[in-house]
Amino acid sequence: MTVYRHILVATDGSRFSARAVRAAAGLARALGAKLTALHVVAPYFPAASGRAYASLSGFRRAVEQEARHALAASDTAARARGVAASSASIVGGEPWQAILRAARARRCDLIVMASHGRRGLAGLLLGSETSKVLTHSKIPVLVCR
Repeated sequence: MTVYRHILVATDGSRFSARAVRAAAGLARALGAKLTALHVVAPYFPAASGRAYASLSGFRRAVEQEARHALAASDTAARARGVAASSASIVGGEPWQAILRAARARRCDLIVMASHGRRGLAGLLLGSETSKVLTHSKIPVLVCR
């Protein structure tokens, strides 16, 4: 039987992610595992200008505020369950790749993510970071719906 010792939970601060964070914290408690929460923001290159929003005044501050909010929820969930937890925020790159890199770098043995449940054309056009992680990960992934 595999026992997970270090769980990475990806969060974007949404209500879907909040469920995944609570599930990951509960699982970490049950297994005696550590929990790492990760918030990733892509640099957002608008097609017309090719200039990254990350270079615009105020962008970094807004992203940091969003990350603090998203990661505070994971810290609260972990504390409430008595779980050892850490958190990190990354700006830049494809979120799914950043999630996989962070999980490998931190030697996580399970990734927990939310699925927003988009189907049909919306799911196809918008893509899914969760689907990309599932497709490319060598680490087990638990998807919370």
